[in-house]
Amino acid sequence: MNLDHNQNQPEFWDGHGCALCETEQFSEAVAAFDRAIALDPSYCKAWNNRGNALCGLKRYAEALDSYDRAVAMQPDYHQTWFNRGLLFAEMQAYGNALENFEQAIALSPDPRYLHAREDIWLKRKLISA
Repeated sequence: MNLDHNQNQPEFWDGHGCALCETEQFSEAVAAFDRAIALDPSYCKAWNNRGNALCGLKRYAEALDSYDRAVAMQPDYHQTWFNRGLLFAEMQAYGNALENFEQAIALSPDPRYLHAREDIWLKRKLISA
């Protein structure tokens, strides 16, 4: 396997960043996603994953910006909508979280998305009670 050739591929750096996120090395992951994006600024998954790493660092405004870029590039990528929902839930912006989960569900009825939506409904109900 030619490692030098692979390092010229955004998928290489995106995968590397995802592996770093798995071990909670979020700063290093952001750097890897930035390398993927430098190679291909329109690589939606790297923007989405960059947002995940920034969430791990609790840099929420930057994470939202990364998710927004991913959504602008590929509005039918349900994973970004789900991740935006998780971000808004973390920020206790439950209305925004619910809207994003609804969009993710409309694109892919993944059980994780349905459970997240139910969780937000419950939280909103408890807060308004």
